Formats: sequence, structure tokens, C-alpha cells
Amino acid sequence: MFVWSKLSGAQWMDAWEERFAGNPNLVIEYLKGGKSIRLRLFCNDEKEAKAVRARFGGTYRKVAGEEWNKPVTPPRPLKVRDVFLLTPEARPKELAALQKAHPKRQIITIPPEMAFGTGDHATTSTCLRLLVDVARERKAATWTVADLGTGTGVLAIAARKLGAGETFACDFDPFAVAAATRNTLRNHTPEISTREQDVLKWKPRKKGYDVVLANLFSTVLIEAWPVIAKALAPGGDLIVSGILASQAWDVFTAAAANGIGFRKVIRKGKWVTARGGHLADLIAAEA
Repeated sequence: MFVWSKLSGAQWMDAWEERFAGNPNLVIEYLKGGKSIRLRLFCNDEKEAKAVRARFGGTYRKVAGEEWNKPVTPPRPLKVRDVFLLTPEARPKELAALQKAHPKRQIITIPPEMAFGTGDHATTSTCLRLLVDVARERKAATWTVADLGTGTGVLAIAARKLGAGETFACDFDPFAVAAATRNTLRNHTPEISTREQDVLKWKPRKKGYDVVLANLFSTVLIEAWPVIAKALAPGGDLIVSGILASQAWDVFTAAAANGIGFRKVIRKGKWVTARGGHLADLIAAEA
């Protein structure tokens, strides 16, 4: 058994929780004074610990058996509107029992892995609810999707299950892309095209996508607005999240400078999620 550890500023705790969301082997401790935190992730072997250190820095060491405490109950299934039930369960028998217990819901299984978007975090769950709303409005037509910063792929998977046509998903993190690919297969949505891609260097197709999903950190969103604006087709719907409330003004100001506006903003705890589109389309819809 090995443990990876890293010190961080307490203001980044939400970001670390999101990055390791659903992983029951993560422990976060406040240090004296409350301005810093210590992250510890218990790993099954040295290879896993090395991989985490390569991604996030920090250190790792071998631990004695008595130091290992497997904590925390796995996240409970999450209901999204009257459509989905998200679960970390991956065993066929248990999934069949869940489907029998919830016959009117579509089951999405996202086992805990070291990637964004297991569904239980405020940012992802709010994106899912807004995505259901968008899908209902677009039910009469075929619509395409780009999921930027896909993490575990849950938003792209949900889009396909809601009736989306061509669906593209990307992440700069190869571990996330691998997790997303596995999840598309286990959720019977292999048609999703997943790719390792830095969104800041992405060149979207000229005709754009009808729905663009971007669950990214505020700093990345601010830099990515020119790319996102090009990726969103005329009349398209945009759903963004990963925005700390304290940074929302800067994010929305940068969006406006690139012709993007928002007609619905939701705050959940410290996080903000928003639905919008091209400012020209929003203004026309109000006229």
C-alpha cells in the first residue's frame, strides 16, 4: 500500500474535491490555522502513486497496513429530473436491480475514478439538469454536441441517451480520456468520439455544434471563450460550469467580450453553472 500526499492552499479544496470526486481513498485535512490543507490519496500500488505524483506533484511513500483506513461510503445514486439515475455501481446484477427499482429512469453508471464529473458534484449535477431541459426543447430536431473537458464522459453519455446525434468529447488529460472511453462502452454509447485535446488549442469544425458543454475551471474558461464561441453553432445552446462564485463576474465579462451571454445562472454552494448562447441569438429571442 502507498499513499500520495500534497499540501495546498485551503481555497483550492473544492477544486481538489472535484478532481478526485467519488474516489473513496482521498482524505483532506485542514492544517493548523485553516489556511492550508493536506491531501492524502491511498493507492493500491506504487505505479498508481507514481501516476498521481506525475499529474499533480507532491510525494508518495509506502505505508504500514494499520495506517490504511478505507473510508467513506460511496456516493448514493443521483436522480436527475425524472430521466436519469446516476450510480457508481458497475456490477451487472446490482445494475439490473437498480433498473428494476427505477423502471422509468435511464441508468448511467460512472464508477469512481480519478477524473472530473462523476455526477455527484454540484457542477456536474447542475449541468445534467440543464442538459435535460435543452434536450426537451430540441426533441423535434437532430442536434450535435461537443463536451469540452469531458472528464469521465458523463455529460456526453447523458446527451446521447437524451437523443443527441453526433457527439464529440475531449479532455487534455489522457487518464480522463481513457476513463471516458471506458464509460461510453459500459453505458452503451460507443458512438461518442473521445479525444485527448487541449481545448485552448482545439480548432472546432466550421459549422460548429448545436450544444456545447464546458465544465472547466474559471481560468480555463476565460482563455477558452474565443474557441467556445467558434464551436457554438448559430442558435446553439451553451452550458458552462466549474465556476467558483467569486470568479463568476470575470468569467461572464470575458464571455461577453467574445459575443457570449447567459439567460440562466444557477448558484449551488460555491459553484456557478450557466446556460446561454451567442448574444445575437439571445437578443433576437427577446425581441
